[in-house]
Amino acid sequence: MDYSRKLDQIEKHFEELTSQMADPAVISDGDQYRKISKAHSDLGEIVAKYRDYKQDRQQLQEARAMLTDSDPDMREMAQLEVQRLEPALVQIEEDLKVLLLPKDPNDEKDCVLEIRAGTGGDEASLFAAEIFRMYTRYAETQR
Repeated sequence: MDYSRKLDQIEKHFEELTSQMADPAVISDGDQYRKISKAHSDLGEIVAKYRDYKQDRQQLQEARAMLTDSDPDMREMAQLEVQRLEPALVQIEEDLKVLLLPKDPNDEKDCVLEIRAGTGGDEASLFAAEIFRMYTRYAETQR
């Protein structure tokens, strides 16, 4: 994977943030603690996924090494493990690519949407009500 150096840096920064959160000086400063904990939580999902990737990659290497074992049961077990891990690693790589995309700064902000019934009488107000329900359901599914 060509992102491993960047992911290693992110993991190192995550560990630094973790140690800073335990520092009494940071804990006593509310604003600094809030900034550090937000950065820590933003990186948490990426780091967890990267650690899963490293663990699965290590297990795959071990399973491939066991493919040459003299015991046929061990070879079969290793083959099953390789078949399980290869697609899992591909999926984790795809997930990591998505997680590494830059976040939209507007994601954290609220939105105000005004829906008005225009001219057209009852039909316009019914359409406005349908549009409102549609946007309400969409917002609920997106949290």
